[in-house]
Parts: sequence; structure tokens; C-alpha cells
Amino acid sequence: QVQLVESGGGLVQAGGSLRLSCAASGRTFSSYAMAWFRQAPGKEREFVSAINQSGGVTYSANSVKGRFTISRDNAGNTVYLQMNSLKTEDTAVYYCAAGRRTSVTSYNYDYWGQGTQVTVSS
Repeated sequence: QVQLVESGGGLVQAGGSLRLSCAASGRTFSSYAMAWFRQAPGKEREFVSAINQSGGVTYSANSVKGRFTISRDNAGNTVYLQMNSLKTEDTAVYYCAAGRRTSVTSYNYDYWGQGTQVTVSS
């Protein structure tokens, strides 16, 4: 069992930056691939970024490439999402997820956090 708690969301102006954190419980964090997804009002949940167990392989959605960076600290049981050059269309609830394989699809992830709101104003 893995419990995930996101933090770092908030209100920021377009062009600004935020760093999201996701703290994981348990001693098996390094055995899980991690990912960030987001869901805007009235829209389906969508993939943002993923990182494999060692941190050596990452994937990002085209919409965030060059602006968002996913990273992880296995010693600290935490995964991060550095978000730069934020746009109003990045406004959403951001969720972190843990699974056994690195994937861009949500059904491959077994554990989910409660989400953190990111609001980007114009």
C-alpha cells in the first residue's frame, strides 16, 4: 500500500512557476513508477509527466514539453513537478500516481493522491 500526498499548488499569474511535490509513504517508493495527471473542470483526466523507478527515464505530454520537468528523490520518497512558463490552460487539479510500470495511461497506476489545485490567471 502506498499513500500519496500532493502539495505546492496555488494561484499564479501566466508566465509564472510552481513546483508540485508528492510525498509517498512506505519503504517501497523506489519500486514504483510515478506520474502526474491533471483534470480541468468539465474535462477528462489527462497525462502530464511520468518517471521510471530510477529516475532515468521520463515522459511528458506534448502540451507541457519544454515547460514542465518531473523528477524524484528516492531517498526522500518524493516526486516533483517543476512547472515553468505557466499558461491559463494549465489550470487544473493535479494528481500524482504510483504504479509498477511507467506509462502515460491512468489505468496503469494503482495509487493516487487527493490532488492539488493549480490556477493560472491571465
